[in-house]
Amino acid sequence: MNVTETKSEGLTREYTVVISKDNLAEKLEAKMAQLRPQMNLKGFRPGKVPLAHIRKTYGKSILGDIIQEEVTSSSQKVLEDKEIRPAAQPAIDLTCDQEKLIEGQADLEYSMKVEVMPDFEPADLTDLELERLVVEATDAEVDEALEKLAESNKQFEARGKTAKAREGDAVVIDFSGSIDGELFDGGTAEGQTIVLGEGRFIPGFEDQLVGAKTGQEVEVKVTFPEDYPAENLAGKEAVFATKVNEVRAPKKAEIDEEFAKGLGIEDLATLKDLIKKNIEQELASGSRQRLKRVLLDALDERHSFELPPGMVEAEFEQIWRQFEEEKKADRLDEDDKAKSEDDLKAEYRKISERRVRLGLVLAEIGRINKVEIKQEEVSRALNMEAQRYPGQEKQVIEFYQKTPAAMAQLRAPLFEEKVVDYIIERAKVTDKTVTREELEKALDEE
Repeated sequence: MNVTETKSEGLTREYTVVISKDNLAEKLEAKMAQLRPQMNLKGFRPGKVPLAHIRKTYGKSILGDIIQEEVTSSSQKVLEDKEIRPAAQPAIDLTCDQEKLIEGQADLEYSMKVEVMPDFEPADLTDLELERLVVEATDAEVDEALEKLAESNKQFEARGKTAKAREGDAVVIDFSGSIDGELFDGGTAEGQTIVLGEGRFIPGFEDQLVGAKTGQEVEVKVTFPEDYPAENLAGKEAVFATKVNEVRAPKKAEIDEEFAKGLGIEDLATLKDLIKKNIEQELASGSRQRLKRVLLDALDERHSFELPPGMVEAEFEQIWRQFEEEKKADRLDEDDKAKSEDDLKAEYRKISERRVRLGLVLAEIGRINKVEIKQEEVSRALNMEAQRYPGQEKQVIEFYQKTPAAMAQLRAPLFEEKVVDYIIERAKVTDKTVTREELEKALDEE
């Protein structure tokens, strides 16, 4: 193998690698000899297929595999010999005549472009001072959460037969829908319960049931939305012949021992304790989020070094794709709507540079201090990811296990959090007790 460095600028390195056709031919002969005993072709005794026949029939295919293996192994050897820590996978480009190469008439020659990791020393963090905002869960918050829980678990009781349905009431109805006098599939139901005002039916449907009484028949006229999932109904005018079987008034659940037991909890005190713990976890998560941001700001201020352009560009492209999706969905905030595209790109490029810089700093701190992720942590994260796809858990796990890039994406945030924990444990952290509103304001400002 002959290696020539053709470029060395900043963090970019380029090499030309040549592997002689004679070397490839030797490997081809060795591979065919290795495969020969396993071959069982019609017209030949098992394991006795002539090498000339193997070369004629399978030579190009075998050589193609050898070339791929040589590119992989030789490019890795270049990185090792040159003591290069790549910032990303090298870009490989075959520069030889590929037809002649596969015919065994040309040397394997390719160019390799690689961006190297910047060489920097992480800043001294022994004097790092951080402020952690701490919020305590109050009894008032627990009571408020209980009230919301009771509201979401409210029951309904029958009104009098002459009572008119009001918004917030539940009505039990039978209905059959038609378009131009013809019934359509999926437009008929019996004993359907609707809570008026929740907006779970076609727009306008629930409104026309306000004021209806038990036993009353109502002709509900609606227009299906243009974006309705069923294309045969989208934008169509429909009439629903509807009978109101019963009108029910909402009845707020009493917050007592029976209420707790109805939720499968031992007693009211245990329920309150569970709610308090959930609130504390929520507040702790917000506190951690803010502390991490303060830490990252401190790391960003203490580090300045050249960044691999490809990494910055890849990060920027990802951010910009997300921006364009938000723009298409009309979800941009007013500040972004008021900025020009050039200003936005400049702003997001700075964010990209910050993310790459901080990612490299955290990775280097973790590498130097031998921060590692345990296999059980990866397995736990993988199982949590699989649970997001009910019924497909096995396929999701197999996908990650067979896809190194996907597994790397799963591991990356785990590693980052462990490095952040490592730094926080060694920093001087001062707790400051604040209100929930003050914590939320701090998070909003960031």
